[in-house]
Amino acid sequence: MEGSLLKVMFILLVLGIVNTLVHGQGTRVGFYSSTCSQAESIVKSTVTSHVNSDSSLAPGLLRMHFHDCFVQGCDASVLIAGPGTERTAFANLGLRGFEVIDDAKTKLEAVCPGVVSCADIVALAARDSVVLVIN
Repeated sequence: MEGSLLKVMFILLVLGIVNTLVHGQGTRVGFYSSTCSQAESIVKSTVTSHVNSDSSLAPGLLRMHFHDCFVQGCDASVLIAGPGTERTAFANLGLRGFEVIDDAKTKLEAVCPGVVSCADIVALAARDSVVLVIN
């Protein structure tokens, strides 16, 4: 069963990456190296801390990324709370991991205010959560 879950997560990650490359701006490893050199390490340490406390958050973060990117590209609109938003859409009611993204955003804003997009945080968190589960 665990092997099947990993395969499904890997396939979803690949689909998310393909979607990002087709519709996104081509964010890559090291994208923030000159504007916020700690960005990737901050997201990774935040994800690691949360996933170590609750391993079920790993697939939740990947699913969040998928749902955010699925229709019209990765824009972090799934994070917006309130009536009539993507977050309250029926398909998104079971999404998990918002607290991880909020925590990472808070830490990033303290170091590099206004630099790292929420969409990139969601993508980095999904990537890091998959790596944690696979390793």
